[in-house]
Amino acid sequence: MMKITRPIGLTIAILFIVSAGTFAQQVIPLYEGAIPNSIKGPNKETETSWHAAIKVSQPTLTVFAPPAGLANGTAVIICPGGGYMALSIKIEGSDIAQKLNALGITTFVLKYRLPDDSTMVDKSIGPLQDAQKAILMVKTRAKEWSIDTAKVGIMGFSAGGHLASTAGTHFNKSFIDSPLGISLRPGFMILVYPVISFSDSIGHIGSRDALIGKHPGQKEIAYFSNELQVTANTPPTFLIHAGDDKTVSVKNSIEFYLALQRNKVPAGLHIFPKGMHVFFLEPAHSTWFDYCAKWLRENGWVKQ
Repeated sequence: MMKITRPIGLTIAILFIVSAGTFAQQVIPLYEGAIPNSIKGPNKETETSWHAAIKVSQPTLTVFAPPAGLANGTAVIICPGGGYMALSIKIEGSDIAQKLNALGITTFVLKYRLPDDSTMVDKSIGPLQDAQKAILMVKTRAKEWSIDTAKVGIMGFSAGGHLASTAGTHFNKSFIDSPLGISLRPGFMILVYPVISFSDSIGHIGSRDALIGKHPGQKEIAYFSNELQVTANTPPTFLIHAGDDKTVSVKNSIEFYLALQRNKVPAGLHIFPKGMHVFFLEPAHSTWFDYCAKWLRENGWVKQ
């Protein structure tokens, strides 16, 4: 990951080649000018030794273009996980972007703001604002990136899966300025060991505490429990999880899948019997991405 130290107000146009010249990436600020719902202060973002970003208050979008001639018009916005306390920007970001690039998909790694009362007026909606802004930006600039606006999907890992599923279930309400009236609905969702629920029984309480506080009301819990927010207009979704995940219960994916089924939303679900959390780091589950690719092909977002 390339660490950005320039102020967010400056135009960032950094083009460079990775992976022996195969994948191009461009880092751009998510907002021009003032960041909505933001409290002014110093940029305290840092990067850990395990390539995670913490204290993110100035969001960016990193564009990964597929190799020349391979692009197929499909785009995916990637939301890395980290419990709403960090962003696993490499393992669940740039590494995945390059896998999708190989399928002809233009990818965008979203470095979204991490909830913090010192940097946001309302921390509960900050990440969602950034996800909606990312969708809006990709659709607005679709021609520039040779993207079909009907094929802009969103992908999330762990708490990033909660953000992605929130974007996919709360798109009827705009939390950002969207004067052009462009739909904020993703075309599809890919959710990998996602946090879905904030309920006491199956929710990931650490993510809940970070986003809506340690003493939320039942109304807030229900609003951000995305298995309760599914409608017939929720985007087609693919979920993948491990049955023995002790960090985020597999019941999150199961309950979301059942809600999609009840609302007749096309959905796929794959559960590994073993693998724990971040299962794709285990050699036994190196084929996890093949299931995603198969689902994308079956639904026409990737060529057969």
